[in-house]
Amino acid sequence: MSNGRVVESPLGNEMIQHGGLVPAQPVVGVGALDPVLGVGEGTARRGRRGRSRHGGHRTAGAFLAALGLLLATLLPGLAIGGPAQGKDKVVFHVAMLGEGVDSLNPFLGFQAPSYEMWGLTYDYLTGYSMKDMSPEPGLATKWTTSPDGRTWTFTVRSGVKFSDGVPLTAADVAYTFNRVLHGTAESTNWISYLKGVTTVTAPNATTLVMKLKKPSATLPLLPIPIVPEHVWKDVSEKEIKSYGAEPQGGKPVVGSGPFRLVQGTADGQIFKFEANPDYWGGAPHIDEVIFQFYKNDDSAVQALLKGEADFVEGITALEVKSLQGKPGIQAHNGNSPGFDEIAFNSGSVDLKGNPIGDPDPAVLDPSFRHALGYALNLPQLIQKVYQGAGLPGTTIVPPNYTEYHWQPPTDQKYTFDLDKAGQLLDAAGYQLNSSGQRTEKDGKTPISLRLAARSDSPTSLHTMDYFQQWLKDLGIKSEVSTYSSSQLTDEIYKGNFDAFQWGWYVEPDPDSMLSYMTCAQRQHSSDSFYCNKAYDKLYEEQHVSTDHAARAGQIKKMQEIIYRDAPYLVTAYSSIGEAVRSDRFACLVTQPNPGGIWLEQYGVYNYIHLKPAADASTCDAAPGLTGAVKVSSSSESSSSTGPFLIAVGVAAVLALVAGGVVMMRRRSTVGDRE
Repeated sequence: MSNGRVVESPLGNEMIQHGGLVPAQPVVGVGALDPVLGVGEGTARRGRRGRSRHGGHRTAGAFLAALGLLLATLLPGLAIGGPAQGKDKVVFHVAMLGEGVDSLNPFLGFQAPSYEMWGLTYDYLTGYSMKDMSPEPGLATKWTTSPDGRTWTFTVRSGVKFSDGVPLTAADVAYTFNRVLHGTAESTNWISYLKGVTTVTAPNATTLVMKLKKPSATLPLLPIPIVPEHVWKDVSEKEIKSYGAEPQGGKPVVGSGPFRLVQGTADGQIFKFEANPDYWGGAPHIDEVIFQFYKNDDSAVQALLKGEADFVEGITALEVKSLQGKPGIQAHNGNSPGFDEIAFNSGSVDLKGNPIGDPDPAVLDPSFRHALGYALNLPQLIQKVYQGAGLPGTTIVPPNYTEYHWQPPTDQKYTFDLDKAGQLLDAAGYQLNSSGQRTEKDGKTPISLRLAARSDSPTSLHTMDYFQQWLKDLGIKSEVSTYSSSQLTDEIYKGNFDAFQWGWYVEPDPDSMLSYMTCAQRQHSSDSFYCNKAYDKLYEEQHVSTDHAARAGQIKKMQEIIYRDAPYLVTAYSSIGEAVRSDRFACLVTQPNPGGIWLEQYGVYNYIHLKPAADASTCDAAPGLTGAVKVSSSSESSSSTGPFLIAVGVAAVLALVAGGVVMMRRRSTVGDRE
């Protein structure tokens, strides 16, 4: 939601402003072989909960597998497997990691892979450009707004059909938006885009009219999947909470997107899509897309090398570097539009505002949370947990969104300073007792925090492991427990936590992300239960502002409030490691362009324009886009260097051997917890 504004600065420029990244140490302490976390992300259709682009915790065997991959890179002659596609059909196999698809119902899911599935199945009224993610036509070919900004009129494409042959009209768009406006489950994911909208009507098949109470700063961006009314009208409000929207009886899910979902269920391992030959945007150049989830990135990378997969995303920076020497493979680290954070229970409540759960009293206090900001050694996290592939975090709007990002002044910015953290805790009433334990404000009860980590994310595990140690240095007792992503979600909404680690994608216009921190989002998209009336007031003001400079100032002030109250301590802005079999497929383009990512983008451009190598002598890239992946034979290597690339060579192998022993002998807390 960028209102036409360009993403002016890639994270590479931010590296210069921060004085550069600490050189990577592939094997030191915790997380030596940890994957690169990519949030936001995004990929992304909204500021959805960032997926953990990781596999399981590394065992000794996994360590040796990763070491073998690096050694193979440095030694010539390693054979690469044959094509993954079938003999008769052109099939693009995508190896995915981490969290799976939590729902194929676009009104229910929140994990990032779910959004990817919806993007292939359904269409959107407006979309995002590949260049800078500014709004561009989708189902709507054009739009106009009244002088007072309270009436928007969209012209909907004619001739579009759903996959079952029924025409898609403006009535389907109005039906979808009205379900969001007036439903309960339907509103959770999408209501922020329709905030202030009073009515949505379709006076004819190609015209959609939206009436608003006040102008909206985020329109015309409306990335809400358009569902077919003739199918969904039979799904009641009560039924929608359990409606799977999955293939039934051998029939694909009905949608109007470039592909049709023919196989797959929520929490499944394999999702199969077939091309929609009648897609209004042009038939894809491939026949099928198959997504397969792998338990860890080692197995996903091996699948790529063996020819069982054509694309892998969410791999480690070390693995990216290793794959860049492989013939017939192109790999890179792309900028991710998201952040990772340690989130606190700021005051869990139910839908009526009544307290629920059992948070430690200390985490309810902004002064306590803010003091802990000085207990995070973020450069160390970036170096050891992220393998150098990222930047220390500050606020919930990433720094590559330069117009809106607030950079804390030097005198306010967190630095790793345990002495200062201790002094702030003392001043806030959390002092040490005679046993060296930090107590609640009553001066008697020792503070004891529950730290939740996700079992499907080594980055989550290791981040909380470090956090536990730093808390111990402050005299604060804590215990790390692991959960699957779905289990952790349940615990969050019950309020049974003190702190957890996760991440978000953030759209170019950060309105959605900002909305998740408002009081009204508690028990909805808010996971910290944060509530601040001054913040809410600024949110309402920026949402209707038509003065872009004034709005940017309001958004920065909101970030400052969040930074001070610390419901989130933002730990990292990271990159995404990706690799493609460029001996078999080509023409992938990054978003934003250049410097972004190849898959899980804001839109489905690459799924439509991707070509098999035999047909990719030329790529049909849109005007202004550069750097399309070119065909490379299995006898030549191809690589792409990103801003977070890590120098790895023979010395790194020696470091891996030595460091691997350290990792295997390291205290067993992380491994035992999983």
